[in-house]
Amino acid sequence: MRQERAVRTRRLILEAAASVFDEHGYEGATINLVVARAGVTRGALYFHFTSKRELARGVLAEQFGRTDVPRRHCRLQEFVDLGMVVAHLMPRDPMLSAGARLSLGRHAFGGPEGGAAPGWIKRVEALLEVADEAGELLPHVVPAETAWLMTGAWTGVQIQSHKTADRSDLEHRVAGLYRHLMPSIAVPGVLAALDLGEDRGERVAAELAQVRREPNDTV
Repeated sequence: MRQERAVRTRRLILEAAASVFDEHGYEGATINLVVARAGVTRGALYFHFTSKRELARGVLAEQFGRTDVPRRHCRLQEFVDLGMVVAHLMPRDPMLSAGARLSLGRHAFGGPEGGAAPGWIKRVEALLEVADEAGELLPHVVPAETAWLMTGAWTGVQIQSHKTADRSDLEHRVAGLYRHLMPSIAVPGVLAALDLGEDRGERVAAELAQVRREPNDTV
């Protein structure tokens, strides 16, 4: 029971930290703000995270577990679904929004470590490698290069959407990015079958939510 309580407390702290980092940035966030938001003691926080820097690292790592996408017969659809799900969730989930802000801030996380970018590049590259093995990519496509370019392009779209529309048009803009990108990497047969609708992220997120509810429904 102590272990379960510790897991819940850690998650509570991370959720509070994400909202504080999202609102105040890394420089403006304080341990006191996180403690007050989480409703825990400083001792409880320091039991799990020894510093604000480690807390920020925890927020960056946590976002990857919130963006799983269902396995598809077409692996490039998984590639699209990942970007669209993140576009749908980022304006709604402080963990993802805070991860973006921490990755781009003027502090250690915006330096050589690259914030969350290396993790996203690695994840996208893995999807593209599987798609390549399945014969879904055009011959000239190099998964590592495309993963780097796609992550950079997605980040640029997110920044511009955040600045100009407070991310209200993020799904529309990311769908446009995929419509421009996919003809340059997908074989024609696969391209014709891809779902590139701007509501794709919302639909996949609803599918994931249903899957997560099903085990509880059977109890």
